[in-house]
Amino acid sequence: MSKLKSAGDAPTKFSSTKGKLRGRRGPYKTKPVITHPEPLSEDWDDPADFDEALALHIRRHGENICRLHKALALTGDTVDRRTLYDWVNGVLAPRSAKGLRVLAFIERRYRLPDGYFRSKLPHPGRQLSGKTLKRMPVAERRRLTWHLPDDFEQLTRVRQEEVLDWVRSVIIAGSTEYRRYHAASVQQRFSVRFSEGSVALPFAPVTPLAERLVETGQCERGRNLMTHPAPAGLDAEARDLLLFKTSTLTTRGRSRSGVWNAETAAQKAEHLGLLFGALAASPDSEVHGHGVPMRSLTFALLAVPAVWDWYLNWREQRRGFFTQWEGEMLVTLGAGLTRREAGWLRQSPRLADYLRPIEGLVTPQDVQAAHDDWDGFCEAMHRHALVRAREIRRVARVHRDPFEPVLPILEADSPLSEYRKITEEVRRWRPDRKRFAVAAAEATRAFLMLRLGLHLGLRQKNLRQMLFRPKGETPTPERQLALLKRGELRWSARDEAWEVLVPAAAFKNAGSTFFRKNPFRLLLPDLGDLYVEIETYIEKDRKVLLRRHADPGTFFIKTMSTRSASPEYNQSSFYDAWRSTIQRHGIYNPYTKRGAIVGLLPHGPHNVRDVLATHVLKQTGSHEQASYAIQDTPETIAAHYGRFLPHDKSALAAQVLNKVWAT
Repeated sequence: MSKLKSAGDAPTKFSSTKGKLRGRRGPYKTKPVITHPEPLSEDWDDPADFDEALALHIRRHGENICRLHKALALTGDTVDRRTLYDWVNGVLAPRSAKGLRVLAFIERRYRLPDGYFRSKLPHPGRQLSGKTLKRMPVAERRRLTWHLPDDFEQLTRVRQEEVLDWVRSVIIAGSTEYRRYHAASVQQRFSVRFSEGSVALPFAPVTPLAERLVETGQCERGRNLMTHPAPAGLDAEARDLLLFKTSTLTTRGRSRSGVWNAETAAQKAEHLGLLFGALAASPDSEVHGHGVPMRSLTFALLAVPAVWDWYLNWREQRRGFFTQWEGEMLVTLGAGLTRREAGWLRQSPRLADYLRPIEGLVTPQDVQAAHDDWDGFCEAMHRHALVRAREIRRVARVHRDPFEPVLPILEADSPLSEYRKITEEVRRWRPDRKRFAVAAAEATRAFLMLRLGLHLGLRQKNLRQMLFRPKGETPTPERQLALLKRGELRWSARDEAWEVLVPAAAFKNAGSTFFRKNPFRLLLPDLGDLYVEIETYIEKDRKVLLRRHADPGTFFIKTMSTRSASPEYNQSSFYDAWRSTIQRHGIYNPYTKRGAIVGLLPHGPHNVRDVLATHVLKQTGSHEQASYAIQDTPETIAAHYGRFLPHDKSALAAQVLNKVWAT
């Protein structure tokens, strides 16, 4: 549209001078307030900024701030006149629910599209207030505000409860059965926590066998439900196990099969902490543990079949059925640690000196047998673990369907195009960088997380640990990256493009036939302003997020605060950042009309690999090509990634067959 020609519509700001307009015959009579004033012209350019758009439409309808303020006063939803002046002069922008209702009134008054002014605000967030929200805890109110409609406080109580229930179940918690189970489980803290370190700890003093055999091992009740630091003896045994499985060279005189990396070691420590925590928890608590005395906790219990049977039954009663998780734990910890020649338990006979009778689990005869023949004791456990693992595989059920959160995307003809909508939604709601630098930097970070995840198909670890080198700096040598086991984003002067290089050693499946000891290298395409976003993030946004803290060198960094320990993401914080982006911009909210995809549920970065594999399968039908997209093998794609159903296969074949009838 062409710009307004009339002098009255000149693009000037308003003044708050309160001079009175009087003629020679006295003051003008007060004009009646018109519900919908007619525009002076239908030709106008649409400004990008909120303040300019508001000033334009006030002038275009022959009004000023005073007349608009009078019209607002009749609605009962008034704002201070000074506030309106600040809005049109760019000093402030509405963010409260009341301010957004005023904008909606102005849109109706000037016959503008719904949400016209809202789309131009420098920051799309807002601060809702009211009795309902004030009754909530501050943390919950902060989580819910984004997902509630602007007129939330004007809704009936029943309608408010409906909105809150939907937001809490779908967006905050995720409405799958597994998520509800997991949310309830994490509220019960009962695990044993092991210390961290790379130095061996002294083992506990040994109690003579004769004294241990006469103990009753009575279970303890009434212990408070909490996360307990591991007793010194148990902690020393755990440290010995972790050093055995993670050290470059294992202890002299011992042999092992396989090595744990840092992530695997932390995961195994967590699983063992849950096992010992369940054993120690009081039988009359909500966890319904066994009540094992803390001094009786020892890794020697892992060589007792009755202990494993109790733990398996406890997990089945807690969940309602067995899953593959129990079978894998039996193989890796039950059978793996008691394996002949390479098992840590098998090669630690001194653990038998810490085994005590425990009511209902360990008998004095078990203690004597472990003392007399530790090797035979472990061999019996090894056979028992393999038998139990086979039995569990036969009845195991799937509790967590990995495809369920992204099912609406996987069912689309082009899953990748569908997921891309989320990245565009992030940019659409990104606030003005000049006024809200931190929020804009966080939005750019979220956009790049999703975009690079879609281009690279990397696992979460490789994506969050990825280093970077700005333009003009020398890239890190591949050998050094291999030692660090990290990839790097850097500028390729030869190709004049941003590239990502990840050494094979950094991948979980480094020994896969996909790599054959060669690094992963990919040139990022300059599509959808990707290069502009990368360079803006490196040059401006990372500095805003760091807030003068030391730069860890990773491409993705957290928003630093006084309580932040490190700018670098860990597994949990990176997952939370991704999930938060999906909650805000991925899930379509019928009450706010925001979000990209109907039926989507909260999820983490690992689901992107499902999206990429499924997209390639639907386009090509080839498991081999799908494996190229996520650096894996066709067998892994068929077993774990890619939702390629019979009707998808038939549709792909029909595209070839139907060409005959088109000729």
